[in-house]
Amino acid sequence: MENMDREDLAGTITGFQERMSRIALFDPLFELQRKKQTDKEGNTIDMMELGMLTLLFFFEQKLMRHAKAGVKDLAVYLHRITTGKLSVEVREWEDLARSIIQVFRPASGKKREFTFFNWDIREQQTVYTSILKANAFDSRTNTQYYALDEDGLELVFATKEFYSEFQLSIHQLVLRKQLEKGEFHGALRQINEMRVDVETLQERMIKLEHEIKRSIVSEETLQRYSALLEDIYMRLQRENEEFEELLQFVKETRMRLHADMNLEKQQRAYEYILRIASELEKVHNEHSGLLQQSMDLKNKALHSAKESLYYTGISSFNFDQDLVGFVIGAPLPLEASKAVVAPFMGLMQTPSWSPLTVFAEQSITGNGEKEPREESFLEAADTEANDGFSRQRRELFKAVLMLLLQELEQQAPVELRRLFMRLESYNQSEWLMSRSFFDFWLILHQRSPVQARSITEEDREAEWEEVFSLLGSRILVVHELPDIIAEAGSRYQIQNMTISWGAEQANVRQ
Repeated sequence: MENMDREDLAGTITGFQERMSRIALFDPLFELQRKKQTDKEGNTIDMMELGMLTLLFFFEQKLMRHAKAGVKDLAVYLHRITTGKLSVEVREWEDLARSIIQVFRPASGKKREFTFFNWDIREQQTVYTSILKANAFDSRTNTQYYALDEDGLELVFATKEFYSEFQLSIHQLVLRKQLEKGEFHGALRQINEMRVDVETLQERMIKLEHEIKRSIVSEETLQRYSALLEDIYMRLQRENEEFEELLQFVKETRMRLHADMNLEKQQRAYEYILRIASELEKVHNEHSGLLQQSMDLKNKALHSAKESLYYTGISSFNFDQDLVGFVIGAPLPLEASKAVVAPFMGLMQTPSWSPLTVFAEQSITGNGEKEPREESFLEAADTEANDGFSRQRRELFKAVLMLLLQELEQQAPVELRRLFMRLESYNQSEWLMSRSFFDFWLILHQRSPVQARSITEEDREAEWEEVFSLLGSRILVVHELPDIIAEAGSRYQIQNMTISWGAEQANVRQ
């Protein structure tokens, strides 16, 4: 504050009247806010919001070129907008609409007055605003029609910020005009406003980066953000080019003033142009960083979001459940199975040979062998300790076989459908969701009659010996039944069958 001279102090209040004039536009809305109204149920009616709705109503009438809009039309509009929120009759809406219009356009027909002290010229001043104007009068129905006046249009536009993304470009144009006119003090202030614009853009870029990482959940959203970042990059590039032109213009002005520094006024201007060049260079550097940030955001953030979208789809796909279970669980026709599996098949590749390979560098390796060659014998990997799946399946097979033998001891033969129904009593209903459980019955059906001493060398290698050893000297025989078992809640189906003791074992039982 101590560094501010008289001109800096005067610069802070330049244009004070114009700023207060814009505040005067909002004065009728604040006057409406002070009015207290309630509906039939005692709910508070916000008159300021109704005033804003009134402005939007007359703005729409102006866009549609409807010249006849009066109190009754406004009352119908407000009634339809607030249906379900406020309990007000149409007749009462007419009174509210009339009171709102009288605030925007006093009954005397005079413009609204707004008095303030102008600190720029240190005088009391009054500005006059006209929000609504009389547009037409129907003498037959004694109806007055209204329309938005110039101040009303300006108030509507002031409630929405248009072209906010072009604020920096607008300030660049204003700065060039000020430099051309020699208004160096105003140009210095304009550069400070440009710095604020750049800082605001930096904050928006940070928010946009977080929004991209958080919001991209589909390909359409990704394309929308890609287009948005492309527009931002192009706009920043144009602004960067304008900065370079401004710096060149400032450089030429500085050289011109340096050549003619005889007068005290020129010396003062030269000091200003030096400060302008320094401050403009700082803003340009910050803006260049913003341009680089947009490039990084365009390349890195979008790329990471695209990868995240890809891996989200990959992780949500379960091969066994979505493909294998669908094809095998519910048998499909051959043509339908081909259509399901086709997207997961590789493209057909045909090996070819070109005569030009004769002239290529020759490699002394076997066909298809990768370098370097291993000069040692391959050793079999010890998978017994690592093959957790085989170990779990073996334990499941042993548990199922023990349950089957228990059922056969109680009553033989055992129907597979009845055994499935009794699984819940054994607290083993989750077996119906296991593919290996159904594999056991298929293997049992293939090996029928099954006995422990019929284990082959292949079975011993597959570790069936430990499972079928539970039979001891007993024999199991499997017979097919015509019906299909499709348990509720299970993804698999299997043909029904009966399991009984073999002939020798049956004789022993008798």
